[in-house]
Order: sequence, then structure tokens, then C-alpha cells
Amino acid sequence: MSTVTVTMPPAALHRLRDETLDLDNLAAYNLYLTAGPAGLRLGVADVRRNKFVALDEYTAPEAGVSVAQQIIALTTDHDLLGRAGWNRVRLAVQNRAFTLLPAPLFRAGDEAACLKLHHALDPQRESVHHYTHPGLDITSLFAVDTSLSSWFRNAYPAGRLVHQTSALLQGVAHQSEQGSPRRIYLSIGQQEVTLLAMNGKQPEFCNVFPFSTPEDLIYYTILVMQELQLNPDQDMVMVWGDLMHDSELFTILRKYIRNLRFGNRPFDLSYSYRLNDLFEYRYFELYALHLCE
Repeated sequence: MSTVTVTMPPAALHRLRDETLDLDNLAAYNLYLTAGPAGLRLGVADVRRNKFVALDEYTAPEAGVSVAQQIIALTTDHDLLGRAGWNRVRLAVQNRAFTLLPAPLFRAGDEAACLKLHHALDPQRESVHHYTHPGLDITSLFAVDTSLSSWFRNAYPAGRLVHQTSALLQGVAHQSEQGSPRRIYLSIGQQEVTLLAMNGKQPEFCNVFPFSTPEDLIYYTILVMQELQLNPDQDMVMVWGDLMHDSELFTILRKYIRNLRFGNRPFDLSYSYRLNDLFEYRYFELYALHLCE
């Protein structure tokens, strides 16, 4: 006798709704999702007001459960996820299977060949996608678990998949000034950190590193700074992501980097008062999806 494994919906860590959110008029809103090892995050932005009016965060998938299975389980009884009629839908995938190249060098159809130089692609389990950054002349190539991309394509045929680094890039470029000094930006996730170096509005370095200890985190940060001839005692490092002011991660960063700052939410957007209790340096990539075309 065979048994059927039923995936239980993940627990909600945050489920915030502004009173102005009108579920009968989804065409007035954009739906944004980020999915990865840290779990699923969901945001809704009012198009006319450029204002985030909802934010959900769910626990990370249990061992043996994929992000796609988690989303499918959640969709069965959710007021926002899986519904049709949104003005625009974007999903940012969080993994280390990506690469960036100058947009003029990209040719449609070469995605898999280019990505194989950086990632051991599994065609049976992964599909390859691309996203060209408006205004940055950069194309991102990335792999997505086939079960996740299939769910997204079926649920939102007009939606767009991007990589988490693309949302970070767009968000940082949006609030950087032309000619500003070179800086390092960190986005800290669940046992991985994205390091981005920008010279004004021009990206110079972007990569995702795994870490299991605070020492790993500071090692990669200092290594990248040294390679770019930046000084941990002088040059500014801005941090977003999943850490607390009293965490070991922040303690070791502050020990070795003198000019350390927490980042803000993306500029020129509004945020419901319901989000006031959330730290401003969290969910940056989710908010920055609003800047991805």
C-alpha cells in the first residue's frame, strides 16, 4: 500500500495588511515574491501610490520539502497567493546558480552555455532564465528549480522570474549617485551572503558566498574588500538582511569594519504604517522588485 506525503503549509512569521488593500481590485496592485532557503516572502504594492500595502513572511522549508511544494501547499488557502488579475507579478529566486555579463554580449539561446561556466547545470531538475537590467547594460543568467518555474508559469503566465541579485542590484543602483565613491553592500541570508561592489551607479563585483560561521562571513567580506583595494578602517560597508543588532554576525562585522551601516528601504517608495515594526534593513530585495521591469 503506497502512502502519499502531504506538505503542510508553512507557518507565518509576519502577515501584515493595510486597510486600503482592496482584494476585489487586484489589477491596481503588483505582487512580489522572493523564494529560497530562508522561505517565502510576499509583498503587495499599490501601483498608483507606489506604496507597499502588504507583507507576508513564512518559515523556511523543512528538510526534504522544496520551495515549490511549500508554495503550492500555501496557495490552497491564501488570500493573495495564486490569485489571477494582478497588474504585475515578479518572483526573485534566491540561490548561487547565476552569472552576470554585459548585455551586448548576451545572445538569446546561449543561457545554458554561459551559465555552465559557473554552475553545474542539471537539465533534469533546473531551467535557465535571463533578465536584462534596465539602465545598467547587464544581463543576469540564472537557474531555477523546474518545479518552481513550472508553478510560476502556470500561476502567472505574464509574470517575470528574476534572480535575487538582480533585485539587489536595481535597488542599490536606484539609490546610488553618479560619481559616489566605491562601496561594498552586503545582503545576508540564511547561511549565505551576497556581496555587491558599486562605483557610483556602476556595479564592479557581485557574488553569493556560503557561510556557516560568523568568521566565514567576515573572511569573504574582507577578502572582497582587499581584492578591490578597499580599506575596512575607512570605506563604508552597508548591510541588509536577516541579522539583528545584537547577533554574532553583526558583532564580528562591527569588530573588523569601522564604517558599517544598516541600509534603508528603497527610496521613492511608500510603505504602510503596518510595516513600521519591521527593521528597515530587512526585505530589501522584496521591496526592490518594484524597480525591476
